[in-house]
Amino acid sequence: MTIPVFTGDIPYLTTEQMVEVDRAMIEDYKIDLLQMMENAGRNLAHLARERFFGGDPRGKKVVILAGTGGNGGGALVCARRLHNYGAQVQVFVTKPDADFTPIPAHQLDILRRMKLPVAQAEAVTQAGRPDLIIDGIIGYSLKGNPRGTAGDLIRWANAQDAPILALDAPSGVDTTTGAIFDPAVHATATMTLALPKEGLRAGGVESLVGELYLADISVPPELYAEPALGLRVEPLFAQNDIIRLR
Repeated sequence: MTIPVFTGDIPYLTTEQMVEVDRAMIEDYKIDLLQMMENAGRNLAHLARERFFGGDPRGKKVVILAGTGGNGGGALVCARRLHNYGAQVQVFVTKPDADFTPIPAHQLDILRRMKLPVAQAEAVTQAGRPDLIIDGIIGYSLKGNPRGTAGDLIRWANAQDAPILALDAPSGVDTTTGAIFDPAVHATATMTLALPKEGLRAGGVESLVGELYLADISVPPELYAEPALGLRVEPLFAQNDIIRLR
């Protein structure tokens, strides 16, 4: 799969606008979070396979770092997909199962039924040397410096010599302002969703974002054109579900 490079004009969204996209998807268009999460995780696994494993992840060691919200849920879908592709997947979560929000909890339950190795964040020091790290710790809900196990996982990831692929934004980067909190993931590549976030083009964040990709989660163009957003978005994914942004 060749990932096309997009060089045209594209709108960037603030966190507030992305919250509106999610609301409209679920309430107005009845495209629920489970569908969006599945699209995100599938595309993340596809990008991992193509960008980091030359199209074949069999036998590769992948560590998935997952928070309890939607970002973590997408990473858990990615874990399932990469396992199905033949990768050796280990999952480390920031909180116990009971602390997960319902849809990510459903994704975690699937992994447990598949008997994939899932452990609490404290055990990540036993992970060994991965070939790739997936950052699904914190999405656009970031509020201040990552604390507790989220911060611990970010620091662990940055200390490894493996590449890091971040979902939506590197954990620790504010998706509207581009503010870099402490700690923050230094990603090799970031796959953002629907439309890119304003914070990902802020000055100084390039070294944390790395290569920037955009993936389809099936947002209708009519949604963007609604008065709440007032955006005209061309068919970005006509050739591929993932594009690279320059």
